[in-house]
Amino acid sequence: MTRRTAVRMLALAMFVAPLTGCSYNTFVSQEETVKSQWAEVQNQLQRRNDLIPNLVETVKGYATHEEQVYKDIADARSRLLAAKSPEETMTAVNQQTSALGRLLAISENYPQLRANEQFNRLMDELSGTENRLAVARQRYNTSVQEYNTSRRTFPANLTNAIFKFKDYPLFEAPPEATQVPKVNFTQKP
Repeated sequence: MTRRTAVRMLALAMFVAPLTGCSYNTFVSQEETVKSQWAEVQNQLQRRNDLIPNLVETVKGYATHEEQVYKDIADARSRLLAAKSPEETMTAVNQQTSALGRLLAISENYPQLRANEQFNRLMDELSGTENRLAVARQRYNTSVQEYNTSRRTFPANLTNAIFKFKDYPLFEAPPEATQVPKVNFTQKP
């Protein structure tokens, strides 16, 4: 390596080094935002988990022969409570959402259930919780996208190469969310 090349590399390093310090602080700030948004997702999931047993018990009173759906909801709820990472939580949430969707489809077959005041109140609360959860997931995904993009852009990617900031996953919809729901109004309970 020539002396001229060494001087150029040293000059480049002296120019880039201060820029990486700014990136470090940005990463720390963005990572804390991601963690905060994830905490809000978990808060809304807990609210949903608190509502589900009441909803299940109300439906059970009318649809006693739907045991598999109740078991699926209980299993998904247990997996969600036992989740240790965002990835495990997202998988459990998607399973819970699927099972909850089946429970709500069952309720369509029971007109007397839909007329029940407690069921309607729980459905209103669940609907509000689902809306809050959707907003929390959207905010989490926005903060993850900003953070992950920052980690990969130059010159911040140099800071990331040195400090190895964690990559956070996006909260994606389950594959079954792309399927059109089947509604059958001719089926009798």
